[in-house]
Amino acid sequence: MAARVKICGIRTLDEALAVIDAGADALGFHVELEHSTCPIGGAAVASVIAGLPPFVASVIVTTASEPEALIRIMRATGANTLQLQSEVSPDTARAVKSVLPYVKLYAVVHVFGADAIEEAKKFEDAVDAIILDSADKTTGARGGTGKTHDWNISREIVGSVSVPVILAGGLNPENVAEAISVVRPYAVDVATGVSNPDYTKNIAKVRLFVERAKEC
Repeated sequence: MAARVKICGIRTLDEALAVIDAGADALGFHVELEHSTCPIGGAAVASVIAGLPPFVASVIVTTASEPEALIRIMRATGANTLQLQSEVSPDTARAVKSVLPYVKLYAVVHVFGADAIEEAKKFEDAVDAIILDSADKTTGARGGTGKTHDWNISREIVGSVSVPVILAGGLNPENVAEAISVVRPYAVDVATGVSNPDYTKNIAKVRLFVERAKEC
């Protein structure tokens, strides 16, 4: 099965529709995400989501970490998926799921080394998918760093956990095919690699990224 594609950092309905037309399966919205270069407010996300066609995943990407805050954000936006970008515990995911059982949950594991394998395993029974991303220890940015990590470790995680794995971190149209070939993830996630200098999405790059991802 071809890898699915999530395009992250969407800010307007026009951008969202253009990305969907280019073949994306899921859209990411940066709500209360520290160090984001393309933040968007909850009310604006709700407006964009209201204009989306059916069968498109709407993903809130946030570093908010308390269950109450996460539940508030999801209720305000109407999104169907929550990406836990900060270092939260599996219990936090379970607490959100107990209140919002219809929401899909993604836990982000930042791959610095082989210890990420055991970290990913902790979330198997608490979330619907695991995202493997690259954080920047210097700036503290969690996601959107444009940096890759060791894909061999990511491949080990894919073979070690029972939930789908989404690969992120430094992907672009030039390396996505190789990344998928090495890791064999369920999906790939990109923001910086398909963005213009002002962080709007470069639709030509989005289209090329999707084509190359789905050819694998």
